[in-house]
Amino acid sequence: MTEPLARRLPLLAVAGALMIAAPIAVQAEIKERSIKFPIVNAIDHPQGIGAKKFAEVVEAKSGGKIKVRLYPSGTLGGEQQVASAMQGGTVEASMMAPAQLVGNFKQFLVLDFPFAFANEREADAVLDGPVGKKLLEPMPARGLVGLAYMEQGYRSISNSRRPIQKMEDIRGLKIRTIQNPLYVDMLNALGANAVPMVFTELYTALETRTVDGQENPYATLEASKFYEVQKYASATRHIYNPQLLLRLVMTGASRGRLQGRGRP
Repeated sequence: MTEPLARRLPLLAVAGALMIAAPIAVQAEIKERSIKFPIVNAIDHPQGIGAKKFAEVVEAKSGGKIKVRLYPSGTLGGEQQVASAMQGGTVEASMMAPAQLVGNFKQFLVLDFPFAFANEREADAVLDGPVGKKLLEPMPARGLVGLAYMEQGYRSISNSRRPIQKMEDIRGLKIRTIQNPLYVDMLNALGANAVPMVFTELYTALETRTVDGQENPYATLEASKFYEVQKYASATRHIYNPQLLLRLVMTGASRGRLQGRGRP
């Protein structure tokens, strides 16, 4: 799973530069400052690897004056909680699936249709082209800026009851999914019982059999050690799941904080 991420690291370098894209004279006035950067996955997940690269780029581009403090494993809450904190100005940057943002940005639903992309190359062509750019355009009006897309891979189902070898095998399984209506409708249409749940509660729910299974890219299954509480992993590859690097809109107040002119 790290090979797709490697294709995206140059984009993270560009995004890091955009994060602090200020005139040279202004950068010279920047005081030492830290930026909160929460993610829900573990630090050794591709999402965490990308976040660490982003932190390195921002520190280098700011001459060491801006340090990105990473909060992995959902320590500051789930994706939607983090997105709300960003819009409120208390978190400066994060990375999450666009699917987690559809409550405020309906346009991202177009990326969630099952089996929309035949492979990663096809998905890259869409996200790195005019369509991907167009999807990001409405975000600043709602307080967020999309800087770059990252790979995470296709979502597949794991569960503790049986292997999934045909569509009928999904019926009756209680499957955790994200808080996104399209995901819920898709699983229910396949005969499963969809259970929307924040990611930070998922491992315990699997361990206690509150849910039978879940659906995520294999990198998440491995990094979160779901294999400890799940016996079967099936390559359903039902939805391609990119990540989106985000920052808050640089208003006068937030720009002042980053430049040492406002409250820490």
